[in-house]
Amino acid sequence: MPFFKDLSLSAFTAGFVAVLVGFTSSVAIVFQAAQAFGATPAQITSWMWALGLGMGLCSLVPSLILRKPVMVAWSTPGAAVLATAGLAGSFTMGEAVGAFMVSAVLITLAGVTGWFERVMNRIPMEIAAALLAGVLARFGLQAFAAAQTALPLVLAMLVVYLFSRKFAARYAVVITLAVAVAFVALQGRMAWSAVQLELALPVFTPPTFSLAAAISLAIPLFVVTMASQNLPGVAVIRASGYDLPISRLITMTGLATLVLAPFGAFALNFSAITAAICMGPEAHEDRRRRYTAAVSCGALYVAIGLFGAVITGLLTAFPKELVVAIAGLALLGTIGNGLAVALQGEAHREAALITFLVTLSGVVIAGVGSAFWGVVAGSFALFVQQYARSPDRKTP
Repeated sequence: MPFFKDLSLSAFTAGFVAVLVGFTSSVAIVFQAAQAFGATPAQITSWMWALGLGMGLCSLVPSLILRKPVMVAWSTPGAAVLATAGLAGSFTMGEAVGAFMVSAVLITLAGVTGWFERVMNRIPMEIAAALLAGVLARFGLQAFAAAQTALPLVLAMLVVYLFSRKFAARYAVVITLAVAVAFVALQGRMAWSAVQLELALPVFTPPTFSLAAAISLAIPLFVVTMASQNLPGVAVIRASGYDLPISRLITMTGLATLVLAPFGAFALNFSAITAAICMGPEAHEDRRRRYTAAVSCGALYVAIGLFGAVITGLLTAFPKELVVAIAGLALLGTIGNGLAVALQGEAHREAALITFLVTLSGVVIAGVGSAFWGVVAGSFALFVQQYARSPDRKTP
């Protein structure tokens, strides 16, 4: 099978790091969203089952078919919106599921009609690259900020990474991760008590449709998923040089959400951070073989869905400093490439820089994240610079 010939240790490690980063950085928010609707422990486990299978299959299957990396994740800002709105509105789990399905229909329509891809096609590559760099740079900053609470660990990881880049560049992240795990294990900082031998079982919740839930839950969930997740996700794809059928893939995520919503899959979408890990040079020096990183990531997500508490415990056993440090180091190359593309042309340089800074700021306006506002600010700056014309003034 071609996949196993193309698979490498560095690609599998990239997939594992992507799962580690994507899962541990936001799983608490998903738990909070589920609890906001009064979810039972069995329903929370079902959410992990549905999200794991949805993310895994939507990443694994198209990556194998297209032989290009397709990375799908849950909507982290969507979960935050649900957690806040759920508590404020006192919605039932049935109403929440109904809202998930309404949002899924809207996402599917965005893919079927192709309007979202048409909008993305009008964004210059420099703006997209600046958006990518701005989204990822926060992880780079967090990697070194972790030194405040775990200086020996971060220093050890940085030294190992730099020497590995010099003598074994292809396996730099692999070696760094292995050393980091051994380092924290010897210190007794691995939280093995979080690991529980338990399989996940799906729990079906009949949907209840209401206008209040559609307005308070479904529409905000749709907006933040498209603006804060799919938009930077497409930017990562474009900046990484991959030509993917964006509209068809968005349609796929919408339909998958619609099917799995009664079991807890609130929103599936393109990933940005984890996609950059699997689409970057750290995954494999040959970009034609990087799809194996996405397949590996998808397989691990499926395992999370099927084995629920076991895999959840294993991933959450890692100290948070290790997670943010390995993410930042794995993304250094992609951040650098993004900035290089964003600033290479003088005509778009200032607009790209504005996009980068607004995105990096993390500002949230009207519940929509900085990735969207970075594109808005950069596009406006570009319009003013290149297209707005002052009326000619006649001298008396």
